[in-house]
Amino acid sequence: MTEITNYITNDYKAIDSQETIATVQDFFGELTFSHFPVVNEGIYIGSIASEDIETFDSHKKVYDYRYALEGFFAREKMIWLDVLEVFAKNNTDLVPVLNDNNNYLGYYEIRDIIKFFHETPFLQETGGIIVVQKKTLGYSVGEITQIIESNNGKILGLFVSQSDFENTQVTIKISLRIMNEIIQSFRRYNYEIISEHFEDNYINTLKDRSDYLDKYLNI
Repeated sequence: MTEITNYITNDYKAIDSQETIATVQDFFGELTFSHFPVVNEGIYIGSIASEDIETFDSHKKVYDYRYALEGFFAREKMIWLDVLEVFAKNNTDLVPVLNDNNNYLGYYEIRDIIKFFHETPFLQETGGIIVVQKKTLGYSVGEITQIIESNNGKILGLFVSQSDFENTQVTIKISLRIMNEIIQSFRRYNYEIISEHFEDNYINTLKDRSDYLDKYLNI
């Protein structure tokens, strides 16, 4: 699989802090980035937002508005999920990348990170997706892994899809089409099954009993 760092790009040079606002306004007029990195003497000092640039005095320099720069960035060694989190938290389509010495290396574009995601086994491999929920203080990734692997399942991907003080939901992709045994094992460990599954014998049995009761009451 391609390394995420292969998506670091320098197609456009970082904006120098001594550039005029007018030049940067022209830059954003031609491109559709929400933000773009700014460097001062080669050091990254933040990203300038396209929404902000229109309100700035075109005769001034970018450095004059350094207080308005947003300081988000990704580290070179970050895994792709952490990089995606930086995108999400900062509502941006571009994230600057720094190494451990804070040297500016280039930037990630959101479309490339989504492309990287599409190449992961989570999307590429054939399997089934199950969403489970348990009390936040009671759930464990290790326990989830044990439940799946003890039923001869293989995890292709897993992430926390929702969480609060009370409950945590986990979305899992499993390389096993028949998931009834896994579903029942989760229930034995007090996990609630959020997703619906045709193979869920427990739900099917409840439905059959409900249908029978409805038929009985209507006699």
